[in-house]
Amino acid sequence: MRNLLDFLKTYHHWFIFIFLEVASGVLLFQNNSYHGSVWLSSSNYVVGKVYEWESSLLSFMSYGKVNEALTLRNYYLERQVDQLRRLYKDATKDTTALERQELAFLSQYNPIPAKVVDNSVSKLDNLMTIDKGRADGVETDMGVACGNGVVGVVSLVSDHYAVVVPVLNAGASSISCAIRNSGYFGYLHWYGEDPAVAYVEDVPRHAKFKLGEWVVTSGYSSIFPSGVLVGKIEQAYNSRDGLSYKLKVRLSTDFSCLRDVCVISDKSIAERAALLQAARDSINVINRE
Repeated sequence: MRNLLDFLKTYHHWFIFIFLEVASGVLLFQNNSYHGSVWLSSSNYVVGKVYEWESSLLSFMSYGKVNEALTLRNYYLERQVDQLRRLYKDATKDTTALERQELAFLSQYNPIPAKVVDNSVSKLDNLMTIDKGRADGVETDMGVACGNGVVGVVSLVSDHYAVVVPVLNAGASSISCAIRNSGYFGYLHWYGEDPAVAYVEDVPRHAKFKLGEWVVTSGYSSIFPSGVLVGKIEQAYNSRDGLSYKLKVRLSTDFSCLRDVCVISDKSIAERAALLQAARDSINVINRE
């Protein structure tokens, strides 16, 4: 207590000075409209800046979740657009059964969001590691996609991580693809050259297509559903035997800056794809009759 009193006695003139400065400032800003408006404007500016910095900080901290949400949202929208396009194209007098099948097809998707923790694009046998594994529901042979299109296939799984064979793997990647507007299909391969370009092989010679058309997954495998973007056709070549086409495709996925992906957890893709095709064939038979 004595120390406190000695401190106040020693520095009391400073406390009196501060008190008088504050009191004079309050009287000045309260009784003078001009100074009061300046103070109000300045205080509002400072408070606004503080709120702006706080908002920027919170936005920055939430970027990871926003990117993850956008990846899943883009994936769902791509699937919906593809299904609606197919419904419109196949529309007949009675599409009720087919529409129910399409809606059921969409409702059973269960994508698992994940982040890429290791990736390479400069090798022939590129591999990718994601931060989700067996504990999160990831299994081998599940497809992996991002908001821009197809990524690859899960190859190895541990409890909390998984290794993905991406499209950019010359030896192990082969994905069934189709030309979006015509439905003619082939198989996607990458030859270790440009990481932005791959090739769709075994496209039938009678296939009709145009440069610039989209190539998507065909849905004829048990890994990917139909309609996941692959890329756009840039050039067409004859195969070595002359019996099919080889299409040069500009990939829609930028593997050099890939961060957010989703694993397609859906074991019944093949069964449902076959069921949908059977429904379309039945409708076509009825229409012909």
